[in-house]
Amino acid sequence: MADTEFLYGRSPDELAAVCGELGMPRFAARQLARWLYAKHTEDPAAMSDLAAVHRAALAQRFRPALSAPVRVAVSADGTKKYLFRTHREGFVESAYIPDNDRATLCVSSQAGCRMGCRFCATGRQGLQHSLSAAEILNQIVSLPERDRLTNLVFMGMGEPLDNLDNLLRALEIITEPWGFGWSPTRVTVSTAGVVPRLRRFLDSTKVHLAVSLHNPFPEERAAIMPVERAWPIAEVAAVLRRYDFSRQRRVSFEYIVMQGLNDSPRHVRQLCRLLDGIACRINLIRFHKIPGSPYFSPDDAGMVRFRDALTARGLRTTIRASRGEDIQAACGLLSTSEKVKGER
Repeated sequence: MADTEFLYGRSPDELAAVCGELGMPRFAARQLARWLYAKHTEDPAAMSDLAAVHRAALAQRFRPALSAPVRVAVSADGTKKYLFRTHREGFVESAYIPDNDRATLCVSSQAGCRMGCRFCATGRQGLQHSLSAAEILNQIVSLPERDRLTNLVFMGMGEPLDNLDNLLRALEIITEPWGFGWSPTRVTVSTAGVVPRLRRFLDSTKVHLAVSLHNPFPEERAAIMPVERAWPIAEVAAVLRRYDFSRQRRVSFEYIVMQGLNDSPRHVRQLCRLLDGIACRINLIRFHKIPGSPYFSPDDAGMVRFRDALTARGLRTTIRASRGEDIQAACGLLSTSEKVKGER
């Protein structure tokens, strides 16, 4: 399946190249884009404004890329966790999170992950493979609640900047008028801080950025996030100071609070020093317990104390509502379970 060609996930330039190879007029690329991304139709037989000979050529060369989820877990709070099979027989997860008039989808960019964060179930899998643009988009267009979505966050399985080419292709399709036509302000991409690719990402897109921080001290962060040794968070902060983050584009720092590990007054002081000069917010996240983990979340009072201490120092800080704990909504748990079943 890895060598199978898919039409879905290609840009207009790539579609134009396909048209040239098959002897189709160049304007047919616009027609293809409309069928694929406005009508979400990838069956050439349904593309009625293309010549029959061209529909046949497309059908012979390309195979369907989109597929429905193979499993869903539903939380008491309305969160749904979907499991999708990849074209290489792996599994990825997407979490659908309804919240009054908002509906957010948490999208994966890789099957597994090579970042190895100690608090993450996905990191325990290692990297199986990166997703193609079609596999990324499939999580959106094959979602039963697709038409209700208001926001996308690339905070699922994988490190998005570790799969930058396919991420950028998917974001282009999501945000361009010839694609889904979404405003970039509806999309957020999270990264642990892959510095060499961060500048290219910021220069190539207008979507929001979220940085997985979790500890401002280099050695302490390295103990839970090995990425710190390759690309220190101080270097990430230095890159971000060169960019203007306004109302049209936000940068936030994600901070999973682990009791006794990263929630002390000295962590507050170091966060202030690290983030000085960056117009940002900090999102505090309760730690979702994963099997075998030694970490725990503070109680509600502890979360509020930490938030208030940061706010008092001038850092805009919020506590993210915890969702889907009864269905193990933490990244990687559902796909890990499916992977283990398949290995038995």
